[in-house]
Amino acid sequence: MPTDIEIAQKNKMVPVGEIASKIGISPEALELYGPYKAKITMKELRALQQKASDPEKRGKLILVTAITPTPAGEGKSTVSIGLGDGLRKIGKKSVIALREPSLGPCFGVKGGACGGGYAQIVPMEDINLHFTGDIHAISIANNLIAALIDNHIQQGNELNIDPRTISWKRCVDLNDRSLRNIVIGMGGKTNGVVREDHFSISVASEIMAIVCLSRTITELKERISNIIIAQTYTKENVKFGDLHCTGAVAALLKDAIRPNLVQTLEKTPAFVHGGPFANIAHGCNSVNATLCALASGDYVVTEAGFAADLGAEKFMDIKCRAAGIAPDAVVIVATIRALKMHGGVAKADLSAPNVSALEKGFENLAVHIENISKFGVPAVVAVNKFITDTDEEIAKLEELCAGFGAKAVLSEGWEKGGEGAAELARTVADVCAEKSSFHYLYESELPLSQKIERLATEIYRAKSVDFQGNSLKKLKAFEEAGYGNLPVCVAKTQNSISHDPKAIGAPAGYVFPVRDVQLYAGAGFVVVLAGDIMTMPGLPKRPAAVDIDVDDDGVISGLF
Repeated sequence: MPTDIEIAQKNKMVPVGEIASKIGISPEALELYGPYKAKITMKELRALQQKASDPEKRGKLILVTAITPTPAGEGKSTVSIGLGDGLRKIGKKSVIALREPSLGPCFGVKGGACGGGYAQIVPMEDINLHFTGDIHAISIANNLIAALIDNHIQQGNELNIDPRTISWKRCVDLNDRSLRNIVIGMGGKTNGVVREDHFSISVASEIMAIVCLSRTITELKERISNIIIAQTYTKENVKFGDLHCTGAVAALLKDAIRPNLVQTLEKTPAFVHGGPFANIAHGCNSVNATLCALASGDYVVTEAGFAADLGAEKFMDIKCRAAGIAPDAVVIVATIRALKMHGGVAKADLSAPNVSALEKGFENLAVHIENISKFGVPAVVAVNKFITDTDEEIAKLEELCAGFGAKAVLSEGWEKGGEGAAELARTVADVCAEKSSFHYLYESELPLSQKIERLATEIYRAKSVDFQGNSLKKLKAFEEAGYGNLPVCVAKTQNSISHDPKAIGAPAGYVFPVRDVQLYAGAGFVVVLAGDIMTMPGLPKRPAAVDIDVDDDGVISGLF
């Protein structure tokens, strides 16, 4: 079997204008980035937004999520892309809306985010690396804010900012643990004020969230202006708008706010735009990309990062709330291999049949099925098939899923492309025809601490929450400042339903620790840091960068 990158490189793409024509977008509505990538013009974006504002003219929205990830792999992006192709195979006008990959995982351990096998988006190398420059623009805009804050203090500090309270972090789109905690301003008076500073990975920055949640440049500027950057010596909040440089930051983002259009191996249109992580950010592609897809397709396949306790919950409670949209169906991706790992089987032994371990590991999938049901949306389980899966294991998983009210359908998109996902597509289309009763997990009026408690007890299965340090005091201050109606975005490990990455399966009855809380007033949510989660990841002992190379013709190898 050829590698993912070899499959992608052998595929013959068609000009992106042909892809656009499939969904009624004219060549004049595209700004080309070479022959196979394009951005939607601002005029076309407004037209598609207007169409999507009418619920009667929107396509059906399908959210793809997954079980808790394991080293065995689940294949959420592969299933999403295969499903989009599968819907086309059965005669449905489908469009895909995905996130842009971050460079951190590409050179780290997780790899890119273009799918795999014969269910991929292309040009794979471009999308996984610099693409159209969106994440670079977000990084520079973020760091311009940091530079303007420090310059304001250096030039007299008219706003009376207390440097010890500066909450704005610099960012870079790489896994660089050495930048988590740094000291800046050293070397004398002309080099600024000496203070502690921090870096986050770009895809966890508030600017990334703002770009993904803003529809227009006007809204973008409003959100940037509302960013809380620090406090004064008298403990009053300072907004970035007080520095009167919002327009400059927005100018750096004027192109980054527009969605990108590419194609799958089977020429299904795909909007790929925005890339927030789901373990430390809200984990969804941009609102604009989703609206463009809803306006141009009858069925829209989108995904949210990691599992239903992270990306899917944030999709429902943050993105849907902000965009005024709702999913018609949810697909939960699982593999028999991963479920056996949740059942206690070592990675080296996953190829051996083990129905009892599958039954034990199913408790993880059961939690995610239940989580989705709490939002009133029907769920289908996509079983991402591996060659080692036995008929007995498949039958047992189908039986277990049926017992929880969810149909399990084999997905073979990795091996067979859209044809391998046709049965999944038929099942999902049937579910979309049913009436869903979507609702949020919590109402906006609920106090912030109670929103966190509801998430912890109902989604993470904790018995209680331990608000550590001054987190409760900060939450009360946020409410007193008028931010009590914001949703919460929990930053926690993706490797467990709980805060503990070692607690696989379905942990329950534990105490959920809230280490700190941060106000993202511009993005419009409160970030909750749980356990040991970091907003700047580190590289593994053997990073993926070791295997990546390029030849004299510019052909890349080793990227996955």
